[in-house]
Amino acid sequence: MKDTTPNRELLSRLLLLKEVKRAGWDHASVENPESVAAHSWGVATLVMALCPDNLDRARAIEIALAHDLPEVITGDITPLDNISKSEKQALERQAATELFEGLPPHMKERWHEYDEGLTAESIFVHAIDKLDMALQAQHYKKTQGVDTSIFIESALAKLPEGVLRSLLG
Repeated sequence: MKDTTPNRELLSRLLLLKEVKRAGWDHASVENPESVAAHSWGVATLVMALCPDNLDRARAIEIALAHDLPEVITGDITPLDNISKSEKQALERQAATELFEGLPPHMKERWHEYDEGLTAESIFVHAIDKLDMALQAQHYKKTQGVDTSIFIESALAKLPEGVLRSLLG
């Protein structure tokens, strides 16, 4: 059986996600914006709190924690970067192939599950990803006076009617 214990170098590389800033907040002139890792933690925490009983909560949390890991290589690509959605997906898939080599297979599986958006858990995590962005936008608006309405509107356009949308007030 193949040993899937990651080496120290690979683990250190994964932890560099804590240093990758969320680029959208930079574009909006937010001071000291959250990192991609902080966002992923926020998504995972919201999943833990909001996951419906009919979904596999542990699986959804794993998806949330894996969903942005390739950004340690690609950086946080936003619509303002003039990179097409298909090009962004190709860059992230290439980064995932490189990054997940040497990691336990379930990590790559969870990332692919998110990328493909075919399971109920991955669809839920996609919605929570938008909810986290909108809640963070509301926080920056309140604490810094930054116009983050574009982020809130973007999230609302992708959130289904119901509980998650109602959390945005």
